[in-house]
Amino acid sequence: MSTPNFLLSNGKNMPMVGLGTWRSPPQAITQAVKDAIDIGYRHFDCAHIYGNEAQVGSAIAEKIKEGAVTRDKLFITSKLWNTYHKPEMVRPACETSMRNLGVDYLDLYLMHWPMAYKSGDNLYPTCPDTGKAVFDSIDFLDTWRAMENLVDSGLCHAIGVSNFNEHQINRLLSEAKLKPVVLQIECHPYLRQKSLITLCYDNAIAVTAYSSLGSAHTPYEKPGAYPLLEHPVIQEIAAKYEREPAQILLRYQTQSGIIVIPRSITKQHMYENFNIWDFGLAIDDLKAIDDLDCNGRFMTMKAAYGHPYHPFESTSPHS
Repeated sequence: MSTPNFLLSNGKNMPMVGLGTWRSPPQAITQAVKDAIDIGYRHFDCAHIYGNEAQVGSAIAEKIKEGAVTRDKLFITSKLWNTYHKPEMVRPACETSMRNLGVDYLDLYLMHWPMAYKSGDNLYPTCPDTGKAVFDSIDFLDTWRAMENLVDSGLCHAIGVSNFNEHQINRLLSEAKLKPVVLQIECHPYLRQKSLITLCYDNAIAVTAYSSLGSAHTPYEKPGAYPLLEHPVIQEIAAKYEREPAQILLRYQTQSGIIVIPRSITKQHMYENFNIWDFGLAIDDLKAIDDLDCNGRFMTMKAAYGHPYHPFESTSPHS
């Protein structure tokens, strides 16, 4: 079994379905990645902050050694965390992820968020009085220029961003030598982000959706009257197509050209999430799902409220 690819602006192919690894326990993710490779997954979405890249790398190394897959058939993404935004810290941070993942290049490296935290290896520097993140005043454009050097040096095939808003994308496009190849954002029926997605498509930026299934275990906001997988509209459409609700939500995204990275450590769920290509949703079903949009965001990143580059805060200048 395989998945269609999305042709990126750098000429590389990115599989439309990948395995997300956020909140996957290190003790479980190695077997999950091995199972995913056996199912047919070739795209793995990772990040330093997830704390499990070494375990992902162990699984990949094992499957390559077995001859189940070769490195050139895999698409591996990692992300630069907020505490490594100083330009001189970007390459060492990237090399740490590469070392943990056991690879000599990354297919894609994303700036995880536009806002910098206090630099260093304390990944969540917080103020004891407020509990809020301690910020650094680094312009994300300076961080981006250091990331451009990763492509020039061959460490990364492509670079992109995650959790940027429209203004920030436009600022990057106007200033950057290399434009972002991918934007990764929260995207699901409660949060469609159509204007932002249109901006990306107009500028040949691929969009990857996280929380496509509604992020039921996310310890943040809970938008909508129902968990997405339990919404009566989704349940009704799933019954119509004799599919699982998760398959409906993922097919909804991919029919719009959006790449998805659902997280699971259960082999059956991974199989179902991957097996979405032998059916398509009718226009009226797509419209019914579209109508669930309530601008409902799970990942608000409230710990960083007050940062001048916070992408979602209503009082932020969004610059």
